[in-house]
Amino acid sequence: MSEQISFSSVNPFQLLPGSVHPFGATLNDKGCNFSIYCPDAEAVFVCLFDENEQAIAQIALQERIQSKWFGCISNVEAGQFYGLRVKPKQHKNLIDFSVEKLLIDPYAKSLSRAINWDPNQYQGDSHAMVPKGVIIGPANQEFMPQTVPAAERIVYEAHIKGLTKLHPDVPNEHRGTYIGAMHPAVISHLQTLGVTSIQFLPLMSFMPEPFAVAKGLTNYWGYNPVNFFAAEPRYACKDALAECKLMIQTYREAGFEVILDVVFNHTAEAGAHGPVLSFKGLCANHAYIIEQNDETDHAEFINYSGCGNTIKVADTYMQSLILDAMRYWVSEMGVSGFRFDLAATLGREQNEYRSHASLFKMIQQDPLLKTAALIAEPWDIGPGGYQLGHFPASWMEVNDKFRDCVRGFWRGDKALKGEFATRLMGSRDVFRKNLRPMHASVNNVTYHDGYTLHDLVSYEQKHNLANLEENRDGHNHNVSRNYGVEGETDDLGVIALREQQKRNLFATLILSQGTPHVLGGDELSRTQKGNNNAYCQDNELNYFNWNLSDNQQQFLAFCRYVIALRQQHPLLQQMHFADDQFSNQENIAIAEWYRRDGSHKRDIDWVNHEHHCFALHIVGTQTSMKQAQQQWVFCINSADAPKQFELDVLAQPNRWKCMLDTACNDQQDCKSSHIDGLFEMPAHSMRLFKSI
Repeated sequence: MSEQISFSSVNPFQLLPGSVHPFGATLNDKGCNFSIYCPDAEAVFVCLFDENEQAIAQIALQERIQSKWFGCISNVEAGQFYGLRVKPKQHKNLIDFSVEKLLIDPYAKSLSRAINWDPNQYQGDSHAMVPKGVIIGPANQEFMPQTVPAAERIVYEAHIKGLTKLHPDVPNEHRGTYIGAMHPAVISHLQTLGVTSIQFLPLMSFMPEPFAVAKGLTNYWGYNPVNFFAAEPRYACKDALAECKLMIQTYREAGFEVILDVVFNHTAEAGAHGPVLSFKGLCANHAYIIEQNDETDHAEFINYSGCGNTIKVADTYMQSLILDAMRYWVSEMGVSGFRFDLAATLGREQNEYRSHASLFKMIQQDPLLKTAALIAEPWDIGPGGYQLGHFPASWMEVNDKFRDCVRGFWRGDKALKGEFATRLMGSRDVFRKNLRPMHASVNNVTYHDGYTLHDLVSYEQKHNLANLEENRDGHNHNVSRNYGVEGETDDLGVIALREQQKRNLFATLILSQGTPHVLGGDELSRTQKGNNNAYCQDNELNYFNWNLSDNQQQFLAFCRYVIALRQQHPLLQQMHFADDQFSNQENIAIAEWYRRDGSHKRDIDWVNHEHHCFALHIVGTQTSMKQAQQQWVFCINSADAPKQFELDVLAQPNRWKCMLDTACNDQQDCKSSHIDGLFEMPAHSMRLFKSI
């Protein structure tokens, strides 16, 4: 192939001396500098396209320093479409591909369109299938992370499309888009709910897997990236970059943190037989963990992600790329933090997880990133992949132990009372005193990859036939209960019990020590009809239904009330004990556990499998001589029958007010109820009393 090709009679593009830094396409006063990392190339070509994606020039980069190819091309301006082609060194070609494959620049900040798998367009020259990078100008504004105090943080997980696709106040043309997600009605709902941090499912460009496309499905969630910089075009009306950035700015101005769910553990290129889209053609052996066997003539992609490949985070180029992408999303796009999918991969060095891995250290010392909110999904499927509690002290971690215990306790499972108390008080068996802050535990009862809250109390079996995998996909261990009927029902007794259990689960989530994580739509009683793996459902199974029934309206009001209760009282937000020296703060003077007869809990009581009741008395430190110590009493009964409680601490009715009763539909009713030391706790209920 010739070094320079023009596809028109007039060729305004000339190759000039360039700079090895920075990577990607960078405009300057001479044109555009291109710097590409490609260690095993015989030649690297920059391909330019017009606005119809028709090729107009192909220019071979002439300068190389070690593995970096670079050069400056004149007359290239913002908005120019481009791609890359590589002629590999045959003796180092781990992947079977040729110069015909058009490659996406890993540092492209914008893509011309969404990428969709098409086997016919991929054959031979793949440029018809592969979107083009779009050259952008310099940022006109730089941001710092806008974080909220850790004790106040309540995370709300949402999908850009599902959030607004059915919203009646959002114009039709904006539904399911970045513009729709910033509609005042959506912002108002989130503000009224009381959450502080919006965690969006992946916004980086992705491609649905070929096996899903072949079945007429898609990857709705977006956990299959092709690029770590470019905003996903599927959610754009016109300009994904501009609209995504404007949406994030709008959330910032409304006072929210925006947390970006990122996938730095694999890409859409899958394994050895997957498509060549970007990294495989440029630096496969550096981008992915690959093993070569003398008995085979091909590379074996190690699959710790379950998606065909695993990013080689220990490689210096990939570390730089990940850090550059994070800085870009913080400083230029305006996000305040990240939730890392399968985050154990980030700590893998020599294929083993290390809690002090070099990438963690780089993030911690980075002046921009060290102030961002960092949330780990603390596992992958590789050896030693479950690492809950073993991330750096400044990180938060998704706590699946909290999820399973709280679900099981309220379902009525035995032998969970002691663990439930531990989860309620910050999971200090996992996040140790003196070493980790209380908010390190990201508590959740539901997440995007499982049942919704409404389905958790409505289904005991997964119903995933719509995924076209014969119901084999998705978890079988859901710790759910349907209370007598599988799925929706007209039985008023079953409905009432389900609503009460939803209140129990949500109240426990919000009032437990740690960082609450709310699955978006749970407050609206969203259902996926029992599908616990709706990753491929781009339809009403995943879209929020904003037309609420009376029961749904009542539950939304309850969610708002409980969140406000937490946010109004610092003792409920974060408890600081004298024996926890992680910080020198202290706001708890007394914490005492009681049996329902009013006597103190003994060690044997925590392992008594027949008891499902207890009380917790919290006394705050005295902040001034004039102000009384604030006190709270939690009373909990997860049994299937009502239980008598006799608590001397509540024997003075004029000193206490009931602030929460999950047996009540309307929480205003509980505030006027008479309080006595001897009372009956309804089955499946929680009460919270505050001193006055």
